[in-house]
Amino acid sequence: MTKDEWYRQLFERLDNSKFRSSFHLKQKDIDYINKKGLETIRQHAKDFITKREAPAYIANDGKQTPMRGHPVFIAQHATATCCRECIRKWHKMQPGKELSQVQQDYLVDVMELAAKIAVRTVARFLQENPGQFDLVEWVLFDSYTESVYEAEATLYYNIRI
Repeated sequence: MTKDEWYRQLFERLDNSKFRSSFHLKQKDIDYINKKGLETIRQHAKDFITKREAPAYIANDGKQTPMRGHPVFIAQHATATCCRECIRKWHKMQPGKELSQVQQDYLVDVMELAAKIAVRTVARFLQENPGQFDLVEWVLFDSYTESVYEAEATLYYNIRI
């Protein structure tokens, strides 16, 4: 299985999960991202993974990621990168040993790719409801986020944003 195939299957499974697909950013989260920028948010994600998920043993595993309070926490729950049990179930990384740097980078990449969920959800909704909308506006935080959305839309839907 290629990396792209793995990601495609993973995001389809996440999208089909009632629990995982129930996580959405609130306006205060969007404002925070706008204020800090995506690179800072990515660094926060790296820090959270390193401190909360990477150790071999986590005393409060399953409870270490709050359900709100930071956009990365929302992304972690949406992408099942929130605890070692979810990481085992969804990403096939066994608990009980420290996550390698490659594994940590993968988990951060998955959270970053969560923007793809938005593109896929909107595209599916538009396909299921043809003619219901004249315009879909994307809220973009910076040029990097725009490039992620554009690449995803181009890859999956052969369109340009």
